[in-house]
Amino acid sequence: MTESTTSTWWELLPDGIRAEVDGYVLQDARLQAVRIVWQTCRGRGLGLHDAERVVHDRYLHHGDRIARTPLSPLDLESLAARVSGCPGRVVAVEAVWDGDTVHDWFVILLAITSEPAGEHHLATIYRETAVRHLGEAQARGLLHPEAAAAGSAGRALAEHLAVPFHFGSPDTPDDGAPRWRP
Repeated sequence: MTESTTSTWWELLPDGIRAEVDGYVLQDARLQAVRIVWQTCRGRGLGLHDAERVVHDRYLHHGDRIARTPLSPLDLESLAARVSGCPGRVVAVEAVWDGDTVHDWFVILLAITSEPAGEHHLATIYRETAVRHLGEAQARGLLHPEAAAAGSAGRALAEHLAVPFHFGSPDTPDDGAPRWRP
């Protein structure tokens, strides 16, 4: 799809839909914006990837006006503060892969608790988060810097808490990798 094609799809949207999509873009709610564009135009032949390109163009159009979703902190002090708010006793720190059409693969860092048993979100580690944590030079040489950042931050937190750290697939994105078991 060329830039003129994405412009054509954008111009085919009614003013109200364009305002709604731009509202989502300005809130950095990419998935909601893509969903609206795709649902509105799929009957006319617009595919999901093309809807993503239309929304991407809106991100480029709005640039610095977008209220970007903040990146998760990965420093030990911040992670330890988040853990302190978890109900129950933390028995492990775990990193798991996840992914979507916007961010590709990313890693979620979790605190695993007992009594009550549960898992508690500590951080979402996108490529951008990993680059910030590891530094541009170190991240550049890695195939999956998000995994390296998750491993580094997760191991440090687990050591601080004196609990195990588990990452079922640190080298290859796999959202079906084995999970931590006590």
